[in-house]
Amino acid sequence: MDATRYRLKVTLRGSRPAIWRRIEVDADATLFRLHQILQAVMGWTDSHLHQYRRGSTYYGQSDPEFGMRRENERRIRLGEVLRKPKDRMVYEYDFGDGWEHEVVLESSDVDTGGGPEVRVVAGKGACPPEDVGGIGGYYRFLEVIADPKDPEHKDMLEWGGPFEPD
Repeated sequence: MDATRYRLKVTLRGSRPAIWRRIEVDADATLFRLHQILQAVMGWTDSHLHQYRRGSTYYGQSDPEFGMRRENERRIRLGEVLRKPKDRMVYEYDFGDGWEHEVVLESSDVDTGGGPEVRVVAGKGACPPEDVGGIGGYYRFLEVIADPKDPEHKDMLEWGGPFEPD
C-alpha cells in the first residue's frame, strides 16, 4: 500500500528576511519524529524542550510541573494533525528563547516508495545560534558581530563563532 507524502513549509516566526525550510516527509511520521527532523533541517541542537500547538491542543511530553496537559507526541501522527493543504500548527523550541516555527501543509501526494525518508526541497537563512536570546537576541547578535567597534564584538564572536546568516 502506498503512503502519503507531505510537503511542509516551516518558517521561523519573527525572522526578517524569513528563515524557512520546505521539506517532504511521510504523513505517517509521529510528531516526535517530526521534532527530530525539524531539529536537523533547521539546524538546532535538540538542547531544549519543545511542543506543538494546533488551536487549543498541545502536543509533546506532559509534565505536571508545567500545569498543562499535552497529547503524547510519540503516539500522534502528522497526518492526524495536519489533514489538508493550508492546515498549520506551531512548533515551539526552547521555551526560554521562545523559537516558534509555523508549520504549514502545502501539499500531499501518494508516495510510491524508494525515496529518502525526508527530503529538504528548499530553504533560506541560517539557523540562529542556540541560547542567543530569541529573535530579538538574534538580531542584536547580528548587529554586534557586524560592528567591530561594538564593545561586545569580540566576546560575541568568541561565543557565537564566525556566523553567516545567509
